[in-house]
Amino acid sequence: MVFSETTLKDRVAIVTGGGRGIGRGIAIEFAKVGAHLVLAGRTPEKLEEVAGAIRSLGRRALPIVTDIRYSEQVDEMVKRAQEEFGRIDILVNNAAGFSKSKAEELSNDDWYDLINTNLSGTFFCSRAVGKVMIPQRKGKILNIISWTPFTGAPGLVHSSAGKAGVWTMTKTLSLEWAKYNITVNAIAPGLVETEIVRDVIASDAEGYEQLVGAVPLKRMAKVEEIAYAAIFLASDAADYITGETLVVDGGTSNSGWGHVFKDI
Repeated sequence: MVFSETTLKDRVAIVTGGGRGIGRGIAIEFAKVGAHLVLAGRTPEKLEEVAGAIRSLGRRALPIVTDIRYSEQVDEMVKRAQEEFGRIDILVNNAAGFSKSKAEELSNDDWYDLINTNLSGTFFCSRAVGKVMIPQRKGKILNIISWTPFTGAPGLVHSSAGKAGVWTMTKTLSLEWAKYNITVNAIAPGLVETEIVRDVIASDAEGYEQLVGAVPLKRMAKVEEIAYAAIFLASDAADYITGETLVVDGGTSNSGWGHVFKDI
């Protein structure tokens, strides 16, 4: 661990998609540096497992089953978080959908599903938490996007469009809410060793080798490496950073990784 146990001492953080993958990693690493966690996601068993891990670290955890595609569920989640903790200091918009399809074969349902999750859901959470942070006159919002808005990625037109929308939302909200001392930043991970990626490895070893081979550092990121970036941006050390995107992709976006998806 590269931070102290008091870096985020007693701060309250909401992490969406907190039951698995990058969200799980961020939530646990936040707890290690002193934060209390609200975990939002759609799978109660996963949320409870992560909540247990956080409590074992001596921090408080509140798992709330939430589908961020529905604003009323988001509003209820934020209301419960505020009732439980009295404040919200950090929001990590991590929840996202993923699927792959040729653009001409992409169904309306699949388009709307990812746009509603990746873009609308991020906005619903930011709006609801913003209403709490504005009267506090302080807060940190972190949006987890990806490398695709910078390089493009054949087969991911719906995901890329949603994440690109979040990228520009990050800049816009940073300008609107700067006067309230709320910073809004993004993290753009590259290939990260998560459950989804491990499934890809198991089903397509050749494709995995192609992906990793396209990363200049020739390896995947550990989930913790994305979490460390989130801790930095959520900490006092980043108080003068807003509207920015921290790319954590092993150099991938500099090498034009979109070409590895050419055979979709």
